[in-house]
Amino acid sequence: MLLLGMERPATAQVLPGRRTLEEFGYLHLVVLFGKDSVDVLVQSKKGEEKLRKPLLLWCQGSLPTPLVLVDSLGPFRVFPFATRLGADSLVAGCHLAIIGKPGIPLIADLKELDANGSFVDKKTRIPPLAYCQRNYVDYYVRRNTAVLRYLKKQPWVESRNVTVGGHSAGTTITAHLAAVPGLVNRAVYLSGNPLGRMLSIIADDRQEEAAGDTVVVRQAFKWWREVVADPTRTDCTPGDDNRSTYGFSTPPITVLLQTKVPVFIGYGTRDKAVLSDDFLRLETMRLHKTNFAFHSYLGREHNFFRLKADGKPSYDDDYWPVVGRDFLRWAGLLPPVR
Repeated sequence: MLLLGMERPATAQVLPGRRTLEEFGYLHLVVLFGKDSVDVLVQSKKGEEKLRKPLLLWCQGSLPTPLVLVDSLGPFRVFPFATRLGADSLVAGCHLAIIGKPGIPLIADLKELDANGSFVDKKTRIPPLAYCQRNYVDYYVRRNTAVLRYLKKQPWVESRNVTVGGHSAGTTITAHLAAVPGLVNRAVYLSGNPLGRMLSIIADDRQEEAAGDTVVVRQAFKWWREVVADPTRTDCTPGDDNRSTYGFSTPPITVLLQTKVPVFIGYGTRDKAVLSDDFLRLETMRLHKTNFAFHSYLGREHNFFRLKADGKPSYDDDYWPVVGRDFLRWAGLLPPVR
């Protein structure tokens, strides 16, 4: 979970005893999905909350992280690309929606979280049971589909102008939602691995292997063998269980290539999944797919930071506003210049 380099909303201000979502500028909706009450946050330009506009649903990445993180200075932004809420806001042309992780509070102080920004028991490092039981691809796809159908019925949503997007693990959910007939009009896929999560893990392990750790890659393949031998096993331990790992490691490239709607594929050329994204690009060309737009960001890593000479991200070089403008302009969601 990255907080360095993340921007705070221009209106962010925490007063003693005041920590409500509404005061932070979010509309909180509760959508019923089976027996679950699903928390949804909506961000709109102030004064235009009820104005009929396009909708962008953003799919959260991995980790049991609350949506709104605060410290003594105020809240951090929920959407990585939403820089301001004024007249020149990147989000003035649409409503933004995001869904909370199951069993995880919507808002939390950084002091309540672990070093990765996860809401877990600090002694056992185990997240809430409700999260463990639902943290898998099929649940997220079915839940997000239900939420999208609910939102499309709201009078302030242009139901024929809906975009779904996600970053990292959120891209797997995005790919599946984009393939549902008639659900969305376009999709944004940022820093995903179209060949699955395990390949990204192996890529990391290969770097450790090159640095002298000759065991880590063998352990990863052993772990994957155990996962595929029992792909539905669900437990509540530190890290993802078999069901979650298996789902997020099943290559979403098959689903992506089935999509009919336009898809924006964005990734840094220093991301560990760059070869997989380049492979997807080659496949779309081989199959004569014309609904994909590829944007590679030179020298950028997984979160679009530039890497320093020592290989570590330069957190004072936040490139998310540029990436945000690129895909929002592509999607036609930037407000017209006046």
